[in-house]
Amino acid sequence: MADSSHGHTPAAWTGVIIAFIGFGIGAAFTVMAQPVGVVAGLVVVALGGVVGMVMRSMGLGAPKESQDAADRRERAGVTS
Repeated sequence: MADSSHGHTPAAWTGVIIAFIGFGIGAAFTVMAQPVGVVAGLVVVALGGVVGMVMRSMGLGAPKESQDAADRRERAGVTS
């Protein structure tokens, strides 16, 4: 797993950090029994996913593997 670059991109880090903050907001408002705050936390979590996807589409995510590279990896018997 150490050689994997899974999640090591600005898009992934930003999306996860925003979602983490949203979970914190939702948890705090759950303890305070404030449903509107819980919903606001869920909106922030969803915003983290959207921001991550937008950043990935801007080229800040991991590049997609070409079909040729996938075929070579499969022929070599390497699993990801």
